[in-house]
Amino acid sequence: MNPLVLPSLGRSRAIMLFLAFAFAYFLSTLIRAVTATLAPTLVQEFALSAGELGLLAGAYFLGFALTQLPLGAWLDRLGPKRVVLGFLSVAVLACVAFASASGFAELLLARLLCGVGLSACLMAPLTGYRRWYSTGAQMRASSWMLMTGALGMVASTLPVQWLLPLVGWRSVFLLLGVLLAGSMALIAWQVPTQTESSGLDVEPDAAATGQLVAGASAIPASPSLNGDMRTGYAAVWRDPYFRSLASFGFVGYGGMVAIQTLWAAPWLVHVAGYSAAKASSAMFWLNVAMLLAFMVWGWINPWLTRKGWKAKRLMAWGLPVHIALLALMAGAGGHLGTYSGLMWTLFCVTGTVGSLAQPAVGMAFPAALAGRALSSFNLLIFSGVFVVQWGVGLLIDGLHALGWATAVAYQGAIGVYALGVLASYVHLLRAKTP
Repeated sequence: MNPLVLPSLGRSRAIMLFLAFAFAYFLSTLIRAVTATLAPTLVQEFALSAGELGLLAGAYFLGFALTQLPLGAWLDRLGPKRVVLGFLSVAVLACVAFASASGFAELLLARLLCGVGLSACLMAPLTGYRRWYSTGAQMRASSWMLMTGALGMVASTLPVQWLLPLVGWRSVFLLLGVLLAGSMALIAWQVPTQTESSGLDVEPDAAATGQLVAGASAIPASPSLNGDMRTGYAAVWRDPYFRSLASFGFVGYGGMVAIQTLWAAPWLVHVAGYSAAKASSAMFWLNVAMLLAFMVWGWINPWLTRKGWKAKRLMAWGLPVHIALLALMAGAGGHLGTYSGLMWTLFCVTGTVGSLAQPAVGMAFPAALAGRALSSFNLLIFSGVFVVQWGVGLLIDGLHALGWATAVAYQGAIGVYALGVLASYVHLLRAKTP
């Protein structure tokens, strides 16, 4: 038997299933991050302030967050295939609406709908992997999904920058809508339905036994869930393990994504003095580094799990470097000069250790609650992205209005964010879990 998939699934089916989901997630992260590349164009065409730019980018994550709680229940009840296809149809229409927008309000609404439509692109596959893959494969597939997402962010930088003079930003969004429709066809072809899925799930009594699929013991099922499986979201949010990771998911990991997908690029222009082209190139290499980091996590996670290095332990050891880099950026600002791109890259790469919390949360709960657990944690992450993206923009505008120079206003806003990350890390260390 292949140790990475359940017996009735088969290796070739498992690979095709992964690729179908991965293509949709690739496109979702490309659309998520493309505002950083389009920022100079949109600011010029629509005369956007820093606060408006932050709100526009953050609207995607607000739409994403608004769907997470109903999404989790739908995933558990209807299955990943039906749910993700329904959501992707909204995303296709949203891309067309964004391409057709004539003002900021229309851009904002279309961006919000993009977030709604793409909000199942990671939760649906993670829920499916919880049902169809063995424990070692779940951690690997989760990291490789994030690697695929990083590839989408790579594609949102220089490739989009090259396309803009040729076809314009509106045609870029129309093309993305067409590609999303193609991903729907691939998912409809390769992903099992809820009825088919029931024959693949071999974890009929996980709640009673506290066991993970295929007998793994990477993270024990939460004791608070060993009773009634209908406890739903209340049991998820009351669970000590979930709550111990919550603040860092919101402030730390969500904020890192906010920096990666928006504020790193304007920082390079306004603080480090990069040209728009040089900033786009720096973001390209930042996202390449993220891709490689997630690929490495995918390879080594099963080995680390066997050695007892669980998600919280890895985060406790790895995050101090991440926080120190952020503090250095806030303090040194433009003095880092051409090294600013490298420093943001190191900040984001060291922050990938926080991504281990997501599959860990999924595996801490029985399979029948996996969708709700994963979507609850995703709600925290993407609410954090929205708050940090908009909040940093508002802080920059506010400090600028007080007479601070633009570069110093950026440093002040990032400094406030760094204090929030430090507080979330302290909570992570102090939280008591069974």
